[in-house]
Amino acid sequence: MRDQIRCQRLSGESRDLGGKVAAVAGVREVIAKNVWRFAWVSTAVTCLGFASLQQARADDTKNRIVPVQASTIPANGDLNPYGVAFVPAGFPGGGLLSPGDILVSNFNASSNKQGTGTTIVDISPDGALSPFFKGKAPLGLTTALGVLTSGFVVVGNLPTDPHGNPLQGSLLILNKNGGVVTTLTDANLLDGPWDLTDFEAGDLAQVFVSCVLNGTVTRINLTTSTSGVTVNSMVQIASGYKFGLNSAALVVGPTGVAYDSQADVLYVASTSDNKIYSVSHAGSATSSHGKGEVIYEDNKHLHGPLGLVLAPNGHLISSQGDAINPNAAEQSEIVEFTPTGKFVGQFALDSTAGAAFGIAIQSPASGVVDLAAVNDTLNSLIIFELTEQ
Repeated sequence: MRDQIRCQRLSGESRDLGGKVAAVAGVREVIAKNVWRFAWVSTAVTCLGFASLQQARADDTKNRIVPVQASTIPANGDLNPYGVAFVPAGFPGGGLLSPGDILVSNFNASSNKQGTGTTIVDISPDGALSPFFKGKAPLGLTTALGVLTSGFVVVGNLPTDPHGNPLQGSLLILNKNGGVVTTLTDANLLDGPWDLTDFEAGDLAQVFVSCVLNGTVTRINLTTSTSGVTVNSMVQIASGYKFGLNSAALVVGPTGVAYDSQADVLYVASTSDNKIYSVSHAGSATSSHGKGEVIYEDNKHLHGPLGLVLAPNGHLISSQGDAINPNAAEQSEIVEFTPTGKFVGQFALDSTAGAAFGIAIQSPASGVVDLAAVNDTLNSLIIFELTEQ
């Protein structure tokens, strides 16, 4: 089969989810209107070793090829998807999840009030939605969402009070059926869990959590087993990032974190600083290393970086939230750059500001690389399927 980027086609039908009509048709319209913007993929993912999206479209002259789209709205009407995480290969069976599924956490309830969402939805590779977790309100599930191969899901929350002010929040560890195994709280080490990334070695796991209410990053060392999870230690490994309330985004502070286990470096997207930092010895540090080193500062392409992932070629990809350094000509951009500070490329997830937030990436043994991104404006998940040359 000819090598190309394969973007699955979207059905033109909307789906009804518990009385809520999915916004899939709207997603397709936006993608169709902005399809030329995806020329970035031709540039950026070529660096990842992938074929051109323009060529993929040229191979299909009768149908416009678009990525898989799926609504993220569950039966209770929760809105504002934030966190995204792939269920990894090797995840144990017998539960609600299967390897290759994508989990999405919702920050808002159906009222669209921030910090009130209580649900995580499970989306299959073909876009079918099913419920995974429903907690007790208010929670405000954040982009701090990760799935451990040992069979557990970790998710952060940042609830708001009746006046809309953010509260400390906590970190929930769930089993493969969506049941709460344990709840972690700490006024300093988990002050507003906003994003996370994880690393596993056998039954040991490290979870790196950015805290938006005090501008820090915490590493949690865990031991997992079939019977549960043991917290061995929690330590603050980074601090000093700008943070504070924001009229457009509720709060801004350190958000996306991506861990390079071979180099033992944690990359941090500091939204309010509008910079990307690297923290050395992140897996072994016993105290804070401050902000670390600035590795990417680019006011032309960074507009309040939020989600952050490490691509297979070592490049970094970040979603832009537009609450900081906004640019009306570049809204809801997803940007790729190198750890040495070189800009690679970008494309717009949506034509409106503030639509981009959580992103996730996986690289199965088949050679296919999937990039998943939520669209907060349309309450949808978009999955880009990229095939290696």
